[in-house]
Amino acid sequence: MRYAEKLQQRISEVGSRLCVGIDPRPELSGGVDEVPEFLRRVVGETAEYAAAFKPNMAYFEAMGLRGIEMLQEMLQEMPKEVPVILDAKRSDIGETQKYYAKSYFENWNVDAVTLNPFLGYDSIEPFLDWEGKGIYLLAVTSNAGSADFQRQKLADGRFVFELVQELGKRANSESRATDVGYVVGLTNASEEVLERIADSPLLIPGLGAQGGDLASLEGKNRTAPDVVNVSRGITYKDMDKSFAEKAKAWSEQLAV
Repeated sequence: MRYAEKLQQRISEVGSRLCVGIDPRPELSGGVDEVPEFLRRVVGETAEYAAAFKPNMAYFEAMGLRGIEMLQEMLQEMPKEVPVILDAKRSDIGETQKYYAKSYFENWNVDAVTLNPFLGYDSIEPFLDWEGKGIYLLAVTSNAGSADFQRQKLADGRFVFELVQELGKRANSESRATDVGYVVGLTNASEEVLERIADSPLLIPGLGAQGGDLASLEGKNRTAPDVVNVSRGITYKDMDKSFAEKAKAWSEQLAV
């Protein structure tokens, strides 16, 4: 089964596009020693509502070696039916990327990973021949700085993020084993942007704490499986409610 097929199957099973972001902050979770139990609770309580999980490497790396160990332990305990998107945003020359791909897809066996595409096609190639896996290339991110490069218009009328999509089109034309999707931030998903986004799997951050508007996604007639990420809105907001209650509420908002 290809990655996009697995993701679509999971979306259909839960009836929602909710991607549960996992960004552990020890200072808000009672300290580093309390993080493993916090992670078990988040995953355990939200799994029935999650179309995907998205752990963010930065938050685990910030805890040092123990943080990497916690990430590995969590990944080993993840429910197999829920796709895991590792938010790593890696970018390097091809030889180095080969080892990143081995780390994520072979050693940790995540389903998909985010990549920064701005070193070009040869920098994503090491990720393209993994059966059943996916990558999400940064196309239009949710921060204001996406206007500095990604949303700049070229002389031929295309935007820079459309050049990113050319990498995905090339991979498709070569029948590579890995599915290619894109990161498109909800906060910057204007009509002009969305009408130019390919019908490929999208990872959509920016909902909840970042203030993105779901209405911008309506009526686009997309067929590829898209997931909308919610991190702080589940893990660090309305703490009088359980993770399950918050995930359920977001899942209903993102129903398909």
